[in-house]
Amino acid sequence: MPAAKNPASEASHRRDTPETDTEHLRAGIQSVEVGFELLNALSQAPGALMLRDLAAAAGMSAAKAHRYLVSFQRMGLVMQDPVSTRYDLGPASLRLGLASLSRLDAVKLARDRIPSLLAETGHTLAIAVWGNQGPTMVHWAEAPQTVPVTLRLGDVMPLLTSATGRCFAAFMGQEGRDAQRIAPMIREELARVKKLPRNGLPLEDVPQTLQDVQALLDETRAQGLGRVVHSLLPGVGGFCAPVFDAQGRLALGLVVLGSVATLDTDWNGAPAQALRRCARQLSDDLGHRPTP
Repeated sequence: MPAAKNPASEASHRRDTPETDTEHLRAGIQSVEVGFELLNALSQAPGALMLRDLAAAAGMSAAKAHRYLVSFQRMGLVMQDPVSTRYDLGPASLRLGLASLSRLDAVKLARDRIPSLLAETGHTLAIAVWGNQGPTMVHWAEAPQTVPVTLRLGDVMPLLTSATGRCFAAFMGQEGRDAQRIAPMIREELARVKKLPRNGLPLEDVPQTLQDVQALLDETRAQGLGRVVHSLLPGVGGFCAPVFDAQGRLALGLVVLGSVATLDTDWNGAPAQALRRCARQLSDDLGHRPTP
């Protein structure tokens, strides 16, 4: 006579099947994703929010938002001011953010993006960081069938005649100690530039005075890119896009270089737009939030 079936055992077996596990996992993930919208809304806001405003920003009802917020408060992810009743990120969110930032490697993140950016632009790409003597090339990826560029890893780029240097001068040299360090470097380089033979290169791309330099850096900031056409090397154009960290400091520059015969050097051309887009994504990954 066959043994009697145990309903509890059958129920347990049903709960442990891959199908039921997947169903529970989907439900759990969906719940976390919904709740995360509240945390994301708080991270994007300039300050603490009232419940109705926070719920609206997260795209849910106030009653639903409140249920999530009660749990988030218990976990320390969210805190509520007892006087204003506004909600803000809590100490646990701060600890998570600091832990994440401490483990970020800006250059590694940028290198991971290079293959897809290379496929999109079809031109040589590089990564530059600020070294002891100025903007320094730390990674290089040549595209197939491109004009060879005689630059090497470790090369320090000029501030006034390279897209990389213009990017760093514009976005590092606005205030504070960086400005005090960059200003004399610009003056020294300007004196050297005036002595260089032009070799038929267009003078409008090479600054001759401090006023020219200021106009050049203003344009770089306005366009969100450093750009050169001919001034670094004859027949070569390039762009450099700034990548910022969570403190708003320039972490690195993303560079694209190519022959002016094949590289679109227009400010709004495809290479420039691809570089801007990638730089913005990297800055976002590093925790940067642009000032409104």
